[in-house]
Amino acid sequence: MTDRAPTRLAADALLFDLDGVLVDSTANVERHWRDWATANGLDADSILAVVHGRRAIDTIREQAPHLDAERELATLIAAETRDTSGILVFDGAAELLASIPQGRWAIVTSGTASVASARLRTAGLPIPAVLITADRVSRGKPDPEGYLTAAEALGVAAASCIVVEDAPAGVEAARRAGMRCIAITTTHAEGELAAATVVVKALDKIRVSSGAAPRGALRLQIETD
Repeated sequence: MTDRAPTRLAADALLFDLDGVLVDSTANVERHWRDWATANGLDADSILAVVHGRRAIDTIREQAPHLDAERELATLIAAETRDTSGILVFDGAAELLASIPQGRWAIVTSGTASVASARLRTAGLPIPAVLITADRVSRGKPDPEGYLTAAEALGVAAASCIVVEDAPAGVEAARRAGMRCIAITTTHAEGELAAATVVVKALDKIRVSSGAAPRGALRLQIETD
C-alpha cells in the first residue's frame, strides 16, 4: 500500500478562520454559551448545536428573539474577553503563520475584535495587520463579506486566496467568495465539510513556502489521509 501523494496548491494569500483553526477555544466557547443559556432559561444544547462558526449576535437573534440582542452580545463579549481560560493553540499554528510572508495572510473570524485579540494573545500567536471580525462586517458567515473584505485589504484577487476553515458556514462563505478552501476536521465531521477543496485532520498537515520575489506565489503542500 502506497502513501497518498500530497495535494499541492498555490495562492497569493491565505485567509484563516480563528476558532477551531488556529486556536482550540471549544471548551471556553461552550462554557460561556452554557452560562448565558442558563441565565436566560434557554436550552444550551440547542444553542451549542448551531453556534460554531457564526457571529454571536446572529445566534442570539435566532435562538432568543425576545431578548435585547445588542445587550446580550455585550454581556457575552465582556465575559469572553475577560476569561480566556482553556484557550489552546493548535499544533503547527505558530510555525505555519511564521512561514508566510507579512502581508500575505489574514484572519476572518465570527468573533469580535476584543475577543479575537484576547484569544490570540492567550495562544501566543501574532495579531495580523488584517483582522476581519464580526464588528467589521454587516453580514456574518456563510455570507462571503468577511473573506472578500480581507482579500481587498490585502490587495489580492478573491480567486487567488485560499481559506482555512473548520465549520460548514465558513466553507460556504469561502465558496460564495469564489475562493478555494482547506477544511480541518477539528469541530465538524468530514462529511459536513465536503464542499471544501481539500479536507484534512489537522493544521500541521499544511506546509507553506514562497519564492524569492516579494509577491511570488505561496506554495502549499497538504498531506491528506
